[in-house]
Amino acid sequence: GIDPHTHFQLPFMGTVSVDDFDIGSRAAIAGGTTFFIDFVIPAKGQSLLEAYDQWRGWADPKVNCDFSLHVAVTWWSPQVSEEMGVLVRERGVTSFKVFMAYKGAFMLGDEDMYHVFMRCKALGAIAQVHAENGDMVAEGQKKMLAMGICGPEGHEMSRPEELEAEATNRAITIANRVNTPVYIVHVMSKGAADVICRHRKEGRRVFGEPIAAGLGTDGTHMWHHDWRHAAAYVMGPPLRPDPTTKTLLMDLLASGDLSCVGTDNCTFCADQKAMGKDDFSKIPNGVNGVEDRMSIVWHMGVATGKLTPSDFVRVTSANAARIFNMYPRKGRIEAGTDADIVLWDGEAKRTISAQTHHHAVDFNIFEGMEVTGVATTTIVAGRVVWEENKLNTTKGSGIFVPRTPFGFPFEGIDIRDKVRDERLRKVEREPYTGPVFVPKK
Repeated sequence: GIDPHTHFQLPFMGTVSVDDFDIGSRAAIAGGTTFFIDFVIPAKGQSLLEAYDQWRGWADPKVNCDFSLHVAVTWWSPQVSEEMGVLVRERGVTSFKVFMAYKGAFMLGDEDMYHVFMRCKALGAIAQVHAENGDMVAEGQKKMLAMGICGPEGHEMSRPEELEAEATNRAITIANRVNTPVYIVHVMSKGAADVICRHRKEGRRVFGEPIAAGLGTDGTHMWHHDWRHAAAYVMGPPLRPDPTTKTLLMDLLASGDLSCVGTDNCTFCADQKAMGKDDFSKIPNGVNGVEDRMSIVWHMGVATGKLTPSDFVRVTSANAARIFNMYPRKGRIEAGTDADIVLWDGEAKRTISAQTHHHAVDFNIFEGMEVTGVATTTIVAGRVVWEENKLNTTKGSGIFVPRTPFGFPFEGIDIRDKVRDERLRKVEREPYTGPVFVPKK
């Protein structure tokens, strides 16, 4: 399995996620995931190259399986543009993420996002977007707090799904103006999913990523009377309180309108979440998922008849390998490819619990859920690292996998550029020679 979206030991909202690259990759292996792509997230003003080196310094000595890195663009300047080129040419990074939310921290405005997309296109790198209307989220937070709504439920109410849908539409529209592929991370709502479907039907080159949390649970938990329980489900964009959202997202995976399943694994323990005990906007955003992702997809998809076993492979592995240009080295089993293999028992059952999971976090958002579909054996680079419910990993044994630009998402983009060239619509006409009004000063 390939998880295209993790945040191991991420410094965020005044603390650091507790699943580091050792624990996070061990949890992934126990669930059948053999490869992940984490995110380098520079602070505003920080060199992208410096941040990349920082993440490699954290990851390389700890990872138990192979991995790669996306890089977020949290500010824009000629320096950033140049460093994006260095990352693609020399460091094997071919995907860059833009945040439309987290105002004052990571958020970029539309103009800067446009320039990032232009640079991505020139470099052959895929643009990724966290799609929420950050300005409206910030105003929503102020409104909820002013009304005395300070608990975890205020998190969802301050950033309802229409803000996710609006930003998703805006991101795809801007990418279409540039004519470059765009990948929407953590699609959490019906509204955002519908926007992606509409644009795909109109021929836009857009990929949507639901996550394990959105497929396996829902946001009603944020209204739970136990604060710790409710806070455990706080992530951004929020899990939606409509319990039928996960059904639609799975349907769209089955139809191919959504492309592959990530996790946004970013875990915080009770004392960390309690930083926001009196103000939901200070609750560190993040949930688990990397260990349970494969079982959630099998249980909610294959066991219900929505996905075939081949679809399961497509949405948990092969599509991510293609989109992020690692195929066939990853995402395929044949001679000459990396020997990352999972033996999967589609009839076996297990009950998910924080008491038995391999994460460092003290809560599991799927607590008590009995799932069908279990990884019985996980093989990484030809080594058996998970068997008989026991890990046999070697810390630091994983390697960084560099990726090359202009992969599958860019197929046909050059032809679209030629067909859509505005100069083809230019009108050749005689110069105007009539009178010209001159306003009086």
